[in-house]
Amino acid sequence: MTIPVVCALIASDDGKVLAARRSSSMDLPGKWEFPGGKVEPGETPRKALIREIEEELGILVRISATMSANVHHYKEKTIKLIPFVCSIISGEVCLKEHQSWSWFDRDELEDLDWAEADIPVLKEYLLMRG
Repeated sequence: MTIPVVCALIASDDGKVLAARRSSSMDLPGKWEFPGGKVEPGETPRKALIREIEEELGILVRISATMSANVHHYKEKTIKLIPFVCSIISGEVCLKEHQSWSWFDRDELEDLDWAEADIPVLKEYLLMRG
């Protein structure tokens, strides 16, 4: 069974992107990711993204673009990662699950130790922003 999962590429006005580092209580501890989570039954991916970001980071985001979904097979599960480009409408980032977070420019993004499913998302985003 493939699990639908959304993720947010939250961009700042100066072109940096928010990435979050997974905590020791999460799968793939210490890996960087674009924050998000599972789409609940009966929920659209867009609604799931807004809910997940509010739950995980305490902020409200506006979706500005949809990117290509990709399927990734981890040993224990298969996910369909559905990415969205967003901006913050309101709130201050307050971590509920992650170990840390930061804003990164494009060169810094490429140097992070990413969760495997996020790598194709990062590559597409960097091509889009050329």
